[in-house]
Amino acid sequence: MADPKTVKEQKYDRQLRLWGDHGQDALENAHVCLINASATGTEILKNLVLPGNPGIGAFTIIDGHKVSGEDVGNNFFLSNNNIGKNRAQAATELLQELNSDVSGNFVEESPDKLLDNDPEFFHRFSLVIGVQLPESTCLRLGAVLWSVGVPFLVCRAYGLIGYMRLVVKEHTVIESHPDNALEDLRLDQPFPELKNHIDSYDLDSMEKKDHSHTPWIIIVAKYLAKWHSEHNYQLPKNYKEKEAFRELIRQGILRNENGALEDEENFDEAIKNVNTALNPTKISSTVEDVFNGEQCENITSQTPAFWVMARAVREFVRNEGRGNLPVRGTIPDMIADSEKFIKLQNVYREKAMQDASVVSKHVEALLQSVGKPPESISEQDIKLFCKNAAFLRVVRCRSLAEEYSVESFNKDEITSCMDSPDSEMVLYLMLRSVDRFYQQHSRYPGVYNYQVEEDISKLKLCVNSLLQEYGLTVNVKDDYIHEFCRYGAAEPHTVAAFLGGSAAQEAIKIITHQFVPFNNAFIYNAMSQTSTTFQL
Repeated sequence: MADPKTVKEQKYDRQLRLWGDHGQDALENAHVCLINASATGTEILKNLVLPGNPGIGAFTIIDGHKVSGEDVGNNFFLSNNNIGKNRAQAATELLQELNSDVSGNFVEESPDKLLDNDPEFFHRFSLVIGVQLPESTCLRLGAVLWSVGVPFLVCRAYGLIGYMRLVVKEHTVIESHPDNALEDLRLDQPFPELKNHIDSYDLDSMEKKDHSHTPWIIIVAKYLAKWHSEHNYQLPKNYKEKEAFRELIRQGILRNENGALEDEENFDEAIKNVNTALNPTKISSTVEDVFNGEQCENITSQTPAFWVMARAVREFVRNEGRGNLPVRGTIPDMIADSEKFIKLQNVYREKAMQDASVVSKHVEALLQSVGKPPESISEQDIKLFCKNAAFLRVVRCRSLAEEYSVESFNKDEITSCMDSPDSEMVLYLMLRSVDRFYQQHSRYPGVYNYQVEEDISKLKLCVNSLLQEYGLTVNVKDDYIHEFCRYGAAEPHTVAAFLGGSAAQEAIKIITHQFVPFNNAFIYNAMSQTSTTFQL
């Protein structure tokens, strides 16, 4: 019989490479709630359910609608046979066929009815995704989820416009996976073990083979020591100084009996990596903000593990680290013989383990001070935190109530974006206006073709009343009002599919606490193939 772990590794190979065992475990333990199995809703769930994708543990669809001909026309997960059946049930059955490991559930109710009778029903989920919801339902549900800290992702396809809004009070990220992250080499401030290792090399007395297999980190460190002695222990800073430093390294390349330079690729690597290697070791302002946060200061028995570990790392920085974060413990691949590379790698790795061990003692002391057992945060989690300490992120979104309130809405963001009348912000204002139209007429503009012309003037009134209510002196072109009436609140499959991929990606970030989710509104314009995020 096949080992279940091996089967799982084969099934989720791509994901394990992306977000590791712990990320996949988080996904498999997640229970996602989808409100409305429309074209957009089923596209999102498809991407979360498929075994070649994340493969979440469970989903529940809430939808009181019956399947209509329009649903069959734009939703791949519904067919003619489903017309008249409950949409939640029909979509659940078809989505379950994609991955038998995922548990699918459905509730044949409208979200408003559930909010009336059992608002606590929504507390149980890892994430709630609301699709094609009226503004009033969004605000009610948003308030319930905000109060208990359940993330809420609002999604909407409206004609050729896609919209998402993330509503989460606080979302912490340890593994933010930044692009082009600089290596943590500490060549400007070598720790004692690294300094001893560098000193054990003597480039001047080496045989040619050893000389050409010395790791470039050692080469840069050696020539940096020479540079320091001649430049008052200052790093090469500007372009001119860095060029002079590269020339210093170039002079160290061996020459053959004819006086020509030998082909030493490790020296070429050293010259190429001067910029990144000489980057000063410092703590970013983003991480400083984490350390200076109130949650880091006031540790209680209710404090999440992220903040306990952040406080422990802060203690390390201020004491044992002498102003520096724990050593990350990894080095890039480079030209060197195996023995030299492994020895250098071990120097960094062992220092990282020592630093994590010190942080672990701080964690233990903090947990004991609030009456929690030391094992409530694992060694593995502490090591992961230390390794990623330079890239910690905290995302705090505003609530929907704050965004919609006349007293606290983000007037500056809206006004500055509307300096350009064709900014994507105009699409946000239009979406808010069609919601206002819905509140007044119990339908969206242009839903019935014969009413498009008369709906244009009605929608214009809604746009003007929205701008007036919020005190916005901005101009919304008539073209947009006409366009949104022509959309007739349609949900084209192309927009739904794009939004389905985007929303699923954000859902994975939220569930795994890896990569950084957007903050907080996202608009996709299918006409111009552009997208923008706003903080509203």
